[in-house]
Amino acid sequence: MTLLKDFLDFFLHLDDHLFVLIQDYGIWIYAILFLIIFVETGLVVMPFLPGDSLLFVAGTFCAGFPKETEITELNLWLVLLLLIIAAILGDGVNYFLGKTIGAKVLQWKIGKRQLVKQKYIDQTQAFYEKHGSKTIIIARFVPIVRTFAPFVAGIGAMSYSKFLKFNIIGGIAWVCGLTLLGYFFGKQSFVQKNFELVIFGIIGLSLVPMVFEILRAKLGSK
Repeated sequence: MTLLKDFLDFFLHLDDHLFVLIQDYGIWIYAILFLIIFVETGLVVMPFLPGDSLLFVAGTFCAGFPKETEITELNLWLVLLLLIIAAILGDGVNYFLGKTIGAKVLQWKIGKRQLVKQKYIDQTQAFYEKHGSKTIIIARFVPIVRTFAPFVAGIGAMSYSKFLKFNIIGGIAWVCGLTLLGYFFGKQSFVQKNFELVIFGIIGLSLVPMVFEILRAKLGSK
């Protein structure tokens, strides 16, 4: 229960955590942001990192988000460039993991539990059945599925040229969309005064497509 509470606190107070990181690490914050986005998209075993909300929060700090008595500001163009590269490279690494050792990874276990849950793979495959190759773009905006989509593409032997095209489009759309959303709306007083609510809303909205697909699959099976 304590772990879950800490996990939710991290998600809902990303602005506080990012502020502390900026104060502690200075220019190295760009490398930290790069690493988080790369790991979430590139390692199939790390689907729970806060990609969507992190991009939004980073955008608000690019706009000069006031915290305590200071205004902490990141460089918008540098954030966009680095995180687009991180997102594209992450999906690329995940694709090659799926293509080269995908079948073996699915069998990995910690104790008696599978390291990669089969239900996540099944949900991702359902997305492919509905959206085809465009899943690589659409999945960018769906937590968990976002991490597994390139992995499943590699297992399914999607051609790399086709994958790369959708990977680049999806990476640019995801990073620019959410970061710029934070940049333009982060200055609004409502957002600044209700930041937890806004982050919770982003998390909730990002889960809607996945919940819809799960319900549709269950109703369809009945």
